[in-house]
Amino acid sequence: MKTIKVLSLVALTALMASCNNTGVTKKPVKTELDSVSYAIGMDVARNVKTSFSEFDNELFIQGFMNAIDSTDILIDQAEAQKVVQAYFQKKQQADIAKQKEEAAKKAEAEFGEVKLAGEKFLEENKSKDGVQVTESGLQYIVEEEGTGQKPTTASQVKVHYHGTLTDGTIFDSSVDRGTPATFGVTQVIPGWTEGLQLMSVGSKYKFFVPQELGYGATPRGGKIKPFDVLVFDVELLEIVK
Repeated sequence: MKTIKVLSLVALTALMASCNNTGVTKKPVKTELDSVSYAIGMDVARNVKTSFSEFDNELFIQGFMNAIDSTDILIDQAEAQKVVQAYFQKKQQADIAKQKEEAAKKAEAEFGEVKLAGEKFLEENKSKDGVQVTESGLQYIVEEEGTGQKPTTASQVKVHYHGTLTDGTIFDSSVDRGTPATFGVTQVIPGWTEGLQLMSVGSKYKFFVPQELGYGATPRGGKIKPFDVLVFDVELLEIVK
């Protein structure tokens, strides 16, 4: 519905622009209908300026008139809808990426020391006894190897965990609450998604999660700062059927 509304607004705007360019006399506002028509035009213009940074009025008018006359149509209706949806999806993705990039730059300016400290910690930690490193950079220690099945990305798991920062500060712990947590393997941070699939039911692992596989530059509030490396003691209790 939003797409249709935007297109309708653009249609009116481009059509009015075309009329003005062809020398049509500017009409004065006299009646209530005139006022409504003019006010809608103003609203259309504001919406178009918000939705489009650049726009080809001539091609729009060509498409508009072709659709009105049902002649010389270059793109059929179904394909046209796909084109418009793809445009707005790409625009939305670009806007989100830009917002994330700006947020990351702002976070790095404020928490750059945290990022450097995390990188130093991981560099020193990876050479310690028992520490294994995956291709993604996740570090882990096998504290106890289970004998059960390994979960997949489609699995629901029940776990006990104890989460700390690198200095030992506890930020979350199902162990302390006394209640295991149940969730989908893909419903957690990437470091957990990867680490859980390494574990067999009954295993106890310690994860050292780089910020890229954790919350990155995203502020979490509480004790977790942007770029924090996260440490988890995890026990995989069962794969929930």
